[in-house]
Amino acid sequence: MADTPPRTLSPHDSLPPVEPPSAAFIVQLFLVPGLIVAIIVCVWLAFHWLAHLGNDPQAYVRTLRRDNEGRWQAALNLANDLRGPGGGALKADEGLASELGRILTDESASGRTGEQSQMLRVYLCRALGEFSVPTALPPLVAQAQVSAEPLSARAAVEAIAVLATNLLAAGRDAGGADTTEAVITASRSDDAQLRSAAAFTLGVVGSGSGSADQAATQRLAQLVSDPSEDVRYNAALALARLGNDLALETLGEMLDLSDTPIPAEKARDDAAQSKRYKRALVVLNALRGVALLADATHAAPPAAIMERVGKLAQDPVGDVRAAAAALATKIERLSATPAGT
Repeated sequence: MADTPPRTLSPHDSLPPVEPPSAAFIVQLFLVPGLIVAIIVCVWLAFHWLAHLGNDPQAYVRTLRRDNEGRWQAALNLANDLRGPGGGALKADEGLASELGRILTDESASGRTGEQSQMLRVYLCRALGEFSVPTALPPLVAQAQVSAEPLSARAAVEAIAVLATNLLAAGRDAGGADTTEAVITASRSDDAQLRSAAAFTLGVVGSGSGSADQAATQRLAQLVSDPSEDVRYNAALALARLGNDLALETLGEMLDLSDTPIPAEKARDDAAQSKRYKRALVVLNALRGVALLADATHAAPPAAIMERVGKLAQDPVGDVRAAAAALATKIERLSATPAGT
């Protein structure tokens, strides 16, 4: 039987039947990508709008008064605007400071404890700290004593230090007894970071001569023996700023911290780099503290302290060597100056 020749296929035989696209296919092809693009554009416009609220301070207030999860971003932008070069007019706006204080007080009283509410309180505290008017102080004092929220309490305590510095620079009172007592209360927290911030702030608000400032000094004298090294170090710097030689023992401890060079095989070890950076920062702060104490007392530090300073002239970190040399020169000049001149 002869073989039957193969049937030749036409182009139409090799193609599937053509059908019109379904509605679901059209949605997947056009509508879904369009929605994604629209969402991206809306998010970009929202952040762009928030970033330019600084042209209208009341726009910040209106945004912060709305009950939505994005309010913390407006508070962050406001804090950045106040800190920036164009924030001078905003810093002196008592109406804006008062409104922000009410928003912080209302949020704290709302009972909300979620992350968004906490972030809002933190950034509101930072914004209030940038002002240069006393109106910003009372809500920060109240927030500093909210023991259930150590993060926002710490933000308030840190903001009090910034605000007090601004007020003192403007020739105004830095807060008085209520402010000092609030920071002392925060310094008794179980949270070491809050105690550390409070120790630093007590050195700022305790610069007067009244009973409240004596209370600040007394509390710092206790904090300089705190189990946490960060608390001890901040307390020592605060005491040095106040001209109290109770700082000397802890300043000596700070100056004695030895540098640990990082081997080549651990050059990318972030933990080792961070530890070495922190040590250098602590030593530099100790040198600054010794200089502050010398300026306040008009007396050269004890020989044991200057011996430690001399050793730092050979430190592996260049900034430490330079700071130690500068301090040694300063003390030499101070020692050569007759008393009372």
